[in-house]
Amino acid sequence: MKLQTLHELNAERAARRPAIIVTDVASGEQRLVKAGDFAADPLGPELSKQLRTGKSAMVEASGKKLFLNVYAPTAKLVIIGAVHISQALAPLARSLDYDVTVVDPRTAFASPERFPDVPLIAEWPDVALPPLNIDHYTAFVAVTHDPKIDDPALLHAFKCNCFYIGALGSRKTHGKRAERLRSMGASEADVARIHAPIGLAIGAVSPSEIAVSIMAEITAQLRLPPKEKEQAA
Repeated sequence: MKLQTLHELNAERAARRPAIIVTDVASGEQRLVKAGDFAADPLGPELSKQLRTGKSAMVEASGKKLFLNVYAPTAKLVIIGAVHISQALAPLARSLDYDVTVVDPRTAFASPERFPDVPLIAEWPDVALPPLNIDHYTAFVAVTHDPKIDDPALLHAFKCNCFYIGALGSRKTHGKRAERLRSMGASEADVARIHAPIGLAIGAVSPSEIAVSIMAEITAQLRLPPKEKEQAA
């Protein structure tokens, strides 16, 4: 790899922006394609497909064999609320290689005994969230059922362009939540981004089953193309 290409790749990775190195297997020639340039690239559809999978792969294009080396940021999961669902969700997400953080100002809930080996921040969202550098490769889940905690956290998630935003509660509860968020400055587009009721509709009842439904919905948002995401919703 040329030194300039390596510098550019390292800059993208440091900024948590995905990129793909395209290598012509026959000639050894390489080029870096940044995620923002996929749409204009001749390999755009293939690049987008491989980025969604998060896996490198060999493809053929214009009679050439090309190796697509995918560099995608490690996905984060921020859970607002150290509740029973979170106790099941955090280890499940970690098993899927997410960097998980649990935020809850209620120290009776946010305790190491309840969440062994999971980073905990026992602060209110306005203090806890800015240092986490939440970005597009972050899934954001609000499950406290307490508007004083969930609502400001959701407003922060809107600003950070998280790839997934979900909130616990029935449709009636979410309707009231949406009204509150609008009154706090959220746009219709912001509110529409919230997956609520949270998780895929699999008939989940227990905290563990709800955690599975949430991670399934997060995975669909991360991996599926747009049309298939709509079908999975």
